[in-house]
Amino acid sequence: MTTITQVVKRTGAVVPFNKDRITNAIYRAAVAVGGRDRTIAERLSDQVVEILEQTTPPGHIPTIEEIQDIVEKVLIENGHAKTAKAYILYRDERARRRQERAHSSTHPSENIPWRKLWEVLNWAVDHNLHTVEHLNERIAAGEFPAIVRETDRAYNEDITTASEIIRERRDQVKIVIIAGPSSSGKTTTTIKLGHLLSKMGLSLVPLTVDNYFFDLELHPKDEFGDYDFESPQALDLALINEHLVRLIAGEEVLIPFYDFKTGKRHDNHTPMRIGPDDIILIDSLHGLYGPMTEGVDEERKFKLYIEPLLQMKGPGGKYIRWTDLRLMRRMERDAAHRAYDPQRTLEHWHYVRKSEMRHIIPYINTTDYIVNSALPYELPIMRARLFDHFAKWVDLYRDDPLRQDAFRRAERVYNLLQAITPVEDDSPIPPDSLLREFIGGSCYEY
Repeated sequence: MTTITQVVKRTGAVVPFNKDRITNAIYRAAVAVGGRDRTIAERLSDQVVEILEQTTPPGHIPTIEEIQDIVEKVLIENGHAKTAKAYILYRDERARRRQERAHSSTHPSENIPWRKLWEVLNWAVDHNLHTVEHLNERIAAGEFPAIVRETDRAYNEDITTASEIIRERRDQVKIVIIAGPSSSGKTTTTIKLGHLLSKMGLSLVPLTVDNYFFDLELHPKDEFGDYDFESPQALDLALINEHLVRLIAGEEVLIPFYDFKTGKRHDNHTPMRIGPDDIILIDSLHGLYGPMTEGVDEERKFKLYIEPLLQMKGPGGKYIRWTDLRLMRRMERDAAHRAYDPQRTLEHWHYVRKSEMRHIIPYINTTDYIVNSALPYELPIMRARLFDHFAKWVDLYRDDPLRQDAFRRAERVYNLLQAITPVEDDSPIPPDSLLREFIGGSCYEY
């Protein structure tokens, strides 16, 4: 048993020492470079703890930085240069992002082209939906159904524009990729876009990349036992890329099948072949991540990015964060369709954001078109459904140093929802609305 019992976090908080955190960090870095032997990570973390015990003066509580320095040393000395590089790069990236957050402006993103943001902001001003106060005023005036109609019209026009661009490139494009962060509305957008393209005479063949997950036991997890499905390395990227290349060449491939109940992948399960006029349709978090489609020429791909680019100021005059909208959507969807406790969704969200910032956001500028899936009317609906939960979580996590990420998000969303007029009746929201993907009652099958 280790003599190290506590560790100092970057915030200054003193928390219990947990060797599993070291093992998980090493294993995560190994997975990033193709390694999947957790026993090696465990052996290396044993060495880290041994050195830590030998070098820590009596009465001194080691810091996160001190432990990370030892991890780097152990990885390099044991010949794991690639894993060490991945670990160092990730550590440097996290430090840079912390610094960026400390000096960030009130605007939610610098990754989306400003022309797109200006279009969305201009629409919000024209419809008197650019602040929470104006949203509340329109709700008080009985205009909630009108807000739904106006918002859905704008969203559908965005998808129509994307479909027309694809039609113009129909002689070149063989893969249409719908990408975007969690709960941005990829599934509904994929369905709607598919319907439009079918009406144009284009034949679409969906490829479900979830079937390419590695077995659950090979996924990284944290000290709470929470598995990380959010990383692109959770998918067999090399096999996806190989199958896409072969499909476009006219070959037949055997698609695997992933059983989410058992956490096992069954290879060579379903035969698939596409015809000369078919287009492969992919809906994936990581559709923009290079290794997934690196063997396919760029002109053969149409990449669409979707995110709720809400341009609305909330309490304190700050723009509402898009990630908070998606967090609430995922809570509702997971609770309604997956019997998943919303509290667990909140606690898992740090995985979601880490992966987005590393593997999705940096590639937005490689897309062919961006769809705005923000729905101003979802805020009053979420206010009615989730406000009491967030009020409870603020109290629950306030003094828990291990759950400060959950506390900060809960507090921020609680303050936002507190400022919004709730709407209990969702009947004005049509069955083909994107929001129905998350709150239920959709005419589409997901």
